[in-house]
Amino acid sequence: MSGDGNSYYFGDAVNIQGGTGHQGIVHNHAAPAQPPTLEEALRTVVALMQGLRAEVAPEDRQSFDDALPVLAADATNAAVEAPVRRRALLTVAGIAAMLGTLGAPLLDSARAALELLGVGG
Repeated sequence: MSGDGNSYYFGDAVNIQGGTGHQGIVHNHAAPAQPPTLEEALRTVVALMQGLRAEVAPEDRQSFDDALPVLAADATNAAVEAPVRRRALLTVAGIAAMLGTLGAPLLDSARAALELLGVGG
């Protein structure tokens, strides 16, 4: 117990009510999640874009719409070069940032996709 009147406890708390043959504690820690592939990240970005399109200001909607087919293309499609996809993601991230809290999931997804392209992070 600390001097400030609060008690702090770190570690396992174990209560055994009866029984026999107790062998110990089983810790079921979740395995760390695998990072998404670029294709998965782009699918998430596209889905969020489609859901938020009506919220985008009319003056920004064309830029948003222009980015959609670039990001919806198969991630392994050689016709869509990384710099083109990067510019589209940066455009979408900027628009998502302007949407504030409503655009936060899209902004986070765009950032994750940018990191997979080797930008930022």
